[in-house]
Amino acid sequence: MLMISQITYAVEGRTLFEEASAIIPTGHKVGLVGRNGTGKTTLFRLIRGELSLESGSITLPDRARIGGVAQEVPSSETSLIDTVLAADTERASLLAEADRATDPTRIAEIQTRLTDIDAWSAEARAASILSGLGFTHAEQQMPCSAFSGGWRMRVALAAVLFSEPDVLLLDEPTNYLDLEGALWLETYLSRYPHTVIIISHDRALLNRAVNAILHLEHKRLTYYTGPYDQFAKQRAANRAVQAAAAKKQEARRAHLQAFVDRFKAKASKAKQAQSRVKMLEKMEAITLPEDQARTVFTFPEPEELSPPIINTESASTGYGDAVVLSHLNLRIDQDDRIALLGRNGEGKSTLAKMLSDRLPLMGGRMNRSNKLRIGFFAQHQVEELRIDETPLDHLFRERPAEGQAKLRARLASFGLGADQAETKVGKLSGGQKARLSLLLATLPAPHLLILDEPTNHLDIESREALVEALTAYSGAVIVVSHDMHLLSLVADRLWLVKDGRVTPYTEDLQAYRKMLLAPPEKPSKEKPKPKRASRDQVLELRAQVRKAEARVEKLTEMQDELAKRLADPKVYEDAMASKRAVWQKKYAEVMDALDRAEGLWVSAQEKLDKAEA
Repeated sequence: MLMISQITYAVEGRTLFEEASAIIPTGHKVGLVGRNGTGKTTLFRLIRGELSLESGSITLPDRARIGGVAQEVPSSETSLIDTVLAADTERASLLAEADRATDPTRIAEIQTRLTDIDAWSAEARAASILSGLGFTHAEQQMPCSAFSGGWRMRVALAAVLFSEPDVLLLDEPTNYLDLEGALWLETYLSRYPHTVIIISHDRALLNRAVNAILHLEHKRLTYYTGPYDQFAKQRAANRAVQAAAAKKQEARRAHLQAFVDRFKAKASKAKQAQSRVKMLEKMEAITLPEDQARTVFTFPEPEELSPPIINTESASTGYGDAVVLSHLNLRIDQDDRIALLGRNGEGKSTLAKMLSDRLPLMGGRMNRSNKLRIGFFAQHQVEELRIDETPLDHLFRERPAEGQAKLRARLASFGLGADQAETKVGKLSGGQKARLSLLLATLPAPHLLILDEPTNHLDIESREALVEALTAYSGAVIVVSHDMHLLSLVADRLWLVKDGRVTPYTEDLQAYRKMLLAPPEKPSKEKPKPKRASRDQVLELRAQVRKAEARVEKLTEMQDELAKRLADPKVYEDAMASKRAVWQKKYAEVMDALDRAEGLWVSAQEKLDKAEA
């Protein structure tokens, strides 16, 4: 087990841990959570022995191997698959020794050990991990130098997973993954055979891949069993009990103090008053749980535009002469909330760039509302902030006519207080930089907000605030994210980007998750099940049902009116014979039309029920 005992540690005079303790049983999967800046990454460095404790101790089982993702993977000419294989240093050492060993006994020992560690399936295991993290077979043979820093971080993650350390420490592992990679990692970690500690703000990962939560708050560590949602409920209940106890104690304290104040000068009550003073002195204060400063995002509201705000007809786009997406017939209205699904490399970011006018059309047409304003947020924009300038400088460049007070208010509305407003961007945390970039993207009150992985570096509280802001926002939203929790709460339409096309995905996110994690199906001779109707088809069927229903209601009204007339005895007098004949004929026609209308109504309703099933 991993035992953390009474540790104390400070950085630059700021205490991060004060007599903090926790025990993590061997083989447990633990999520390490806490607000940004509380010391989670520092705790990892302490566990690895990179920093020296002021007091206390951290102990691990003898010869336990600790592994984590390197901050940067060298841009070497070694292939991805060989880079991952080299992470198992024992296997690499044994294979090298096997090539030069001459002693038969030692050769036998080497071969036995290679069999024990399953060395002969190593390449298949490494390839499987790389594939799960988004690398094709061809890419696995390419050198690391052919990939960007973000992709090399995936290689580093693959390498540490392959080496299977006894204690695996992962710091925000999904930040460089897409949704598909994040889902694969969830499943992989849940089956990992050793101890795992994950720093993460991804609720889906913390609910599916771990069985305990280690919470860092107020310089102490608290261990909770169960996934994140269970931790959140338990913590809320604990805080409610603590608040009630503090309130009850405060009432008791006030009662005792009132007695002392009233009778301390009265001789007959002096002893009783003195005893109550002693009770007050011995009463250990129950601290009222502090409410953390709530993170908020406040998006400016755009004016309403006539629908659609964007419409494409047989549009295509790509890079240079290479077409990435084609035959795009898309419509976006101002009240749309669209999540883009699809494996990495299929063209989600390409579509986002085309819609935001950052990538030209190669064919077809795209019509936009004349007054349309588009906000665009992508991770690379966070990295492109000017590190030597303050957030206030960034806003002043965009809004030079606004006074400092209003600019500061804008920053505060995105969780950047007075201190951060005048701090150089280079010294801000990743979450603070992301909030600044998000503020800049929404500054012009866009009618359409395109978000490419907006939750990277945001803590859980900030992610929840982002969900609330997007829910209240009156513009359209298109989002690409590996955060299933955010997608499930924000998106009401799903578009699948696959094989150069963009089509509506008619299932829900859970079905998409199951599809991605399901093993490839073997070819079947059975007839394929009919596809579910698209959103537009369902809307058309609903319209048909409404029309049929209205027709039945109209004919029923006509039938009732004619029936009333024919029920009048006067209509059967000789003078009314001609009118009676007309009404009887009309009644027969209405009844016939009503039968047909009801048949069409039932048929339309059955089609709609089938489409919505």
